[in-house]
Amino acid sequence: MNTHRIAVISGDGIGPEVVEAALEVLAAAASTYGFTTELQKIPAGAQHYLRTGELWTRELEENLRTYDAVLFGAMGDPAVKPGVLERGFILAMRQAFQQAVNFRPVKLYPGVATPIAGLTPDRCDLVIIRENTEGAYVGRGSTVHTGTPHAVAVQESINTRAGIERVVDYSFRLAQRRRGRLTLVHKKNILIEAGNLWQDTVNDIASQYPAVEVDYVHVDAMCFHLPLTPERFDVVVTDNLFGDIITDLGAVIQGGLGVAASANLNVDGTAPSMFEAIHGSAPDIAGKGWANPTGTVLSTAMCLAHLGEKDAALAIEAATVEVLASLPALSGPAMGMSTAGVGRAIAEAVRKGGPFSPVPGQSVIEDLAKMATSMALHN
Repeated sequence: MNTHRIAVISGDGIGPEVVEAALEVLAAAASTYGFTTELQKIPAGAQHYLRTGELWTRELEENLRTYDAVLFGAMGDPAVKPGVLERGFILAMRQAFQQAVNFRPVKLYPGVATPIAGLTPDRCDLVIIRENTEGAYVGRGSTVHTGTPHAVAVQESINTRAGIERVVDYSFRLAQRRRGRLTLVHKKNILIEAGNLWQDTVNDIASQYPAVEVDYVHVDAMCFHLPLTPERFDVVVTDNLFGDIITDLGAVIQGGLGVAASANLNVDGTAPSMFEAIHGSAPDIAGKGWANPTGTVLSTAMCLAHLGEKDAALAIEAATVEVLASLPALSGPAMGMSTAGVGRAIAEAVRKGGPFSPVPGQSVIEDLAKMATSMALHN
């Protein structure tokens, strides 16, 4: 029987609620599919910072390195200045653990409402790979003449060949296992130096994957094409800032931030990967039971796929899709269940073991499981 050590960082706002729902589903999957988990809840987030002044510390890093994965809720609170938690904890974790690949599926499930008229699940099934450790998020900045009409702000963006190569190679490997299409998204007509480095890297690595069709789209054009013709895309690779923006657009297309999952992957096995829904802490609805936990539940399924528990992960995905289709709304009181109630419904479906309706299209769970095995062999 496999045992997986998972660190749990619930964080702030709705984070603890959606994480507790996901942990109930995780427990159901473990008892049904024959593995065990060792869970450790880690105090972190706005309230912890306000009490202790602690963000990312050396001691915390050393502790988390002993775990197989990190399950993350959400972080943020109006009481803490914007940027403190994001840079001081979340980005610090991604850097320390070299979680270079941000893996975000954009998949419309049956029965889930989308604001795009006429969009059907068979047309919306792609993965966006966002470079996660470089770009504008890690570049330094400076301001002179602050508070005067002559104020000047400079913000750097860092792009390295090595950093780009690892996400581009991962993206080609993924595209090769999916439908054989890879699209680079950038703004190389304006951001010429960075754009050319990305394009040159894609061109060089493409020669190793002759079966993969390669495309390019400017990021502003992507905001037009993605809602109208998502079927055009299979695997999209892009830089940190552009990826942050277009994946939120993708989440809206697939039904909202509450159903959107993600993985922050360390691809060389030297540190744990982290799994989280892409929504924020939503402090205005914290404690009301209005938050949809399915993004966190699906992130938990992705975590299990990454850890080799493919059958359990597939069951969680299928059970989540069935419960989603039964909800009259995707958030708020009109959802028909509380946050905890949605978690219980998914957990019960997992315990029953189906039979589940097939999840249409390409399975992200299969993708992650195969990629984890492939990267382990590759390394």
